[in-house]
Amino acid sequence: MRPYRIVLADDHIEFREAIKQVIETSTDINVVGEVGNSCELLEFIHKKISHMVVLDMSMPNLGGIEATREIKKAFPAVKVLILSMHKMKEYVDHTLYAGADGYLLKDDTGANLCCAIETIRKGGIYIAPQN
Repeated sequence: MRPYRIVLADDHIEFREAIKQVIETSTDINVVGEVGNSCELLEFIHKKISHMVVLDMSMPNLGGIEATREIKKAFPAVKVLILSMHKMKEYVDHTLYAGADGYLLKDDTGANLCCAIETIRKGGIYIAPQN
């Protein structure tokens, strides 16, 4: 099977590194890039083929919802998993309406992150268990 290519988009480097460590425990998933804002993200995915973006809801430039809309407009096949600290249902609803394939809380476990990625990878929608 071809490696699944993921881009991490979060303005906190330490958080990106922690996510990368969790994701790369899987042998068939590669983190192919890391960016700190939405403009860098859009530029990156135009240059490098990616299967999924793990995207912070609160990004500089465009927020996660706006960035999701732009990604889905330009690359409908790219999956988007939003990471957020917001537990309110309205955030989940807005995110899914924008085209995101999943919503995970930032304080969820690494196991939940892996489950979210696999669910989305297989064509499903993932919503954090607390929602």
